[in-house]
Amino acid sequence: MDYTLIAVVAVALFFDFTNGFHDTANAIATSIATRAIPPRIAVLGAAILNFLGAFISLAVAATVAKGIVDATVISMEVILAGVIGAIIWNLTTWRFGMPTSSSHALVGGVAGSAIAAGGFSVVLWDGIFNKVLVPSLAAPIVGILAAGIIAYIIYHFTKHRITEKVNKVFKRMQLVSASFVAFTHGTNDAQKTMGIIALALLINNPGQEFHVPMWVIVSSASAMAIGTYLGGWRIINTLGHRLVKLEPPQGFAAETATAGILFSTAHFGFPVSTTHTVSGSIVGAGAASGKSKVRWQVVKHILIAWVITLPSAALVGAMMEELIRLPGGSIVALTAAAALAYAIFFTRHWTWESMAQVRARLNLLQKVRSRTREV
Repeated sequence: MDYTLIAVVAVALFFDFTNGFHDTANAIATSIATRAIPPRIAVLGAAILNFLGAFISLAVAATVAKGIVDATVISMEVILAGVIGAIIWNLTTWRFGMPTSSSHALVGGVAGSAIAAGGFSVVLWDGIFNKVLVPSLAAPIVGILAAGIIAYIIYHFTKHRITEKVNKVFKRMQLVSASFVAFTHGTNDAQKTMGIIALALLINNPGQEFHVPMWVIVSSASAMAIGTYLGGWRIINTLGHRLVKLEPPQGFAAETATAGILFSTAHFGFPVSTTHTVSGSIVGAGAASGKSKVRWQVVKHILIAWVITLPSAALVGAMMEELIRLPGGSIVALTAAAALAYAIFFTRHWTWESMAQVRARLNLLQKVRSRTREV
């Protein structure tokens, strides 16, 4: 029995769980923010639709399995280190309420561990650039434009109507748009874990053709659904409340644009970031209704997090690969990751808001001291 393969499968499924936990906000933040759907119902519905969406396509899984690293020259330990790196980054950003990309965390973690093991030639740079980076950068831009256009059209046809009636209609329409986002999120994101497990199976059985067994599909879909049900409330707060003050028509516009983009990219096998896409769509819908509705300071922080995700996850993946090379390193890496996960889940967290409050208190204290000295 190959215990390393078992460890890779288990860790990949845990990553899938953190992906669902981390990306719950993608499907339901706007609906909760506009009060179109009660939170508990929204989370349960998103979990079910995430599960069902995972069975639609395997194009993204094929890209992840064959388009990131050369499977013929890397080992199972490299995959294990990369996924651990992605998990650590996912949990860290979740703890700070940051809507970063789980896709980029996974790609960065695996690429970083592969570079540490075999050098830069091991990474399939054309695949990462053409099938990961370019689509993931284009998706939020398209989201901004598409959601902005939809929101503007809605505003044009409803500006002379009673606001309460318009909101009531679009709250009902959000039931459909939010469901579509949850469904396409499962189609896109669950396949990334399927691809990692399929890559591990390819490495374990040289010469085998690419294939995703049904047990991999079911287990990946289930892990994401469980993570979605438990929910990522910190990120829901960032996307649904801090980023843009949403009304039901804007929420519908953002969700419709997001779902359309995710469905299209999954069809072509592009593992785009659902977080990037939904964030761009929310900004586009908010900007179309007036610049003041978008909290651009929050947008700036999110952009910074996007930029640092790939290199940061790659660095952690490389560190894990170096650790796993040592005698008993796999056990040490898994133990260290578990301990860090426990610390992240159960220790006091700091968000930008809480840090801002600390700075405000320090400034106030400094002013009091200055006035005391003057007296």
